Amino acid sequence: MLHVVFVAPFFLPTTLRFVRAAAILPGVGLSLISQEPSERLPAELRARLLAHWRVRDALNPAELIPAAGELARRHGRVHRLIGALEELQVPLGTVRDHLGVPGMTEQTAKNFRDKSLMKTVLQRQGVPCARHRLIESAEQAHEFAEQAGFPLVTKPPAGSGSRQTFRLDRPEHLREYLAAYPPSPEQPTLLEQFLVGEEHSIETVTIGGKAVWHSPSDYFPTPLEVMREPWIQWCVLLRREAEDARYDAIKNAAERALQVLGMDTGVSHTEWFGLADGRVAISEVGARPPGAQFTTLISYAYDIDFYRGWAEVVILGRFDSPPRRFAAGAAYLRGQGGGRVRTIRGLDDAQRKLGPLVVEAKLPAIGQPASGSYEGEGYVILRHPETHVVAEGLSRLIRTVRVEMSGQQE
Repeated sequence: MLHVVFVAPFFLPTTLRFVRAAAILPGVGLSLISQEPSERLPAELRARLLAHWRVRDALNPAELIPAAGELARRHGRVHRLIGALEELQVPLGTVRDHLGVPGMTEQTAKNFRDKSLMKTVLQRQGVPCARHRLIESAEQAHEFAEQAGFPLVTKPPAGSGSRQTFRLDRPEHLREYLAAYPPSPEQPTLLEQFLVGEEHSIETVTIGGKAVWHSPSDYFPTPLEVMREPWIQWCVLLRREAEDARYDAIKNAAERALQVLGMDTGVSHTEWFGLADGRVAISEVGARPPGAQFTTLISYAYDIDFYRGWAEVVILGRFDSPPRRFAAGAAYLRGQGGGRVRTIRGLDDAQRKLGPLVVEAKLPAIGQPASGSYEGEGYVILRHPETHVVAEGLSRLIRTVRVEMSGQQE
């Protein structure tokens, strides 16, 4: 039996889908480390666990190392140490290094987690990406802006999901940003050249250092535009034509990026730009499964359980590469304004016109607080064998459904 330790700080619904996928694999004994008590787990999942260990901070290697060590003492050697969150990848690498558990090392995890280091590695190896610089002072920021020109994008070095990401179009925008968020050696910020083009992502399964499967997706519009314009509802489309030649360049670039960053076996999420001249440029790479319901979208598009697929990759080192059988897409329902959800308009009309395409939905609840994220307060997933049907359905959906908020920040 393989003894697998899964680190899940909190029992969020999506996290539990990953935990369950690992727990049901034949020949696997799953131990769980979390900040929450086991009593908060669903009973059927709790019954499948080999053990549970509670810590105060599941992102702290100083707590994870003794926890995993005690689980090993009680239940046998730890063969795999896994977790699905972006923020966990470096701590997990630290623990693997300390306990001698196979898998991604701390240094390799830092190549993915530290966005400045990532871009430096990619540029040195000739992988196309935006010019960048890690800024520790206002002087360095102005110097880089003079070299790269405007617009620029500012990011936290360890950010994900467009959090704390801003576009700076003019010198005065940079001055305002620096006044609000002054960089320092203790709190540096990442400045990047703003790339103009269509934004996409691509999920890759890598086994033994070789990319064995890709799943490309298209964004409408870019997440940064959605963050800048609070009225926009974001959409993601997985075209049925996943093997179309339009994705050849990014498949090659993504595979090269993963090689130079050190990916051996795992699932990765790469965000990239298709530039106007036909070239591609990588925005960033995450050494973990995608967020924002992408794992669910992939499951519908390929007619598989991709949560289980991820577990088989990271635990067993195997993956049955499926073809994409459907087009699938998600519309993220975003409240208009702050405060709490007051009402949702257009649902009946959307149901009449799009009901047969809907395979999953999480509708905002009345009274639900604003998420503050481009993912909004809920989502609807559509699926159909023809890409244009899903694309038109997503467009109709975001034109029809409106989530109205109380307008009062709380």
